[in-house]
Amino acid sequence: METTDMGRVLTEATIYNLHDLFEARVGRMTPDQVRKIVVPNALVDTGGATLALTPSLIQTLGLTKRGEKRTITAGGLANVNLYDAVRVEIMGRDASVDPIEVPEGNPVLIGQIPLEMMDWVVDMRDHKLIGNPAHGGEHVLELY
Repeated sequence: METTDMGRVLTEATIYNLHDLFEARVGRMTPDQVRKIVVPNALVDTGGATLALTPSLIQTLGLTKRGEKRTITAGGLANVNLYDAVRVEIMGRDASVDPIEVPEGNPVLIGQIPLEMMDWVVDMRDHKLIGNPAHGGEHVLELY
C-alpha cells in the first residue's frame, strides 16, 4: 500500500534479518524468532541506490556491520556504514540487499536497486509504486 505526503511516495515495507531467515529455514530457529520490522511509511527514493536504515532499526534487526562505503550526498562525499543483508518485502515482492546506515530521525529509504529487483516503478502521476509497465505489471527480473 502506498500513500503520498506532499508528493512523496511512501510504502509499507517489511524488513527481515536475512541470516535469521536462513537459520529458520534449516531449523535452527523458529519462524517467530526471525527478527523483522514493519515500516508503515518507508520513503521511496529513486535517487538513492539501496536501502537505508537508522541505527535503532539496525539494532532491532541485529545486523552486523560489514564495513564502510564512500557515498555522494547533497552535502558532498561521506562514508556510510554498510551492514549484512536483509530481505525487504513490499506488496508481496521481495529483494535481498545490504543496507546502509543513515542518522536517527531519517526515514527508511527504499532506493533504486531494491525497487528494480522487485520490479516496482514509481507512477509519478499518481505518486505510487506500480508493477513495471514494460513487463505488464508482472514481476520479471531482467538479466541483461
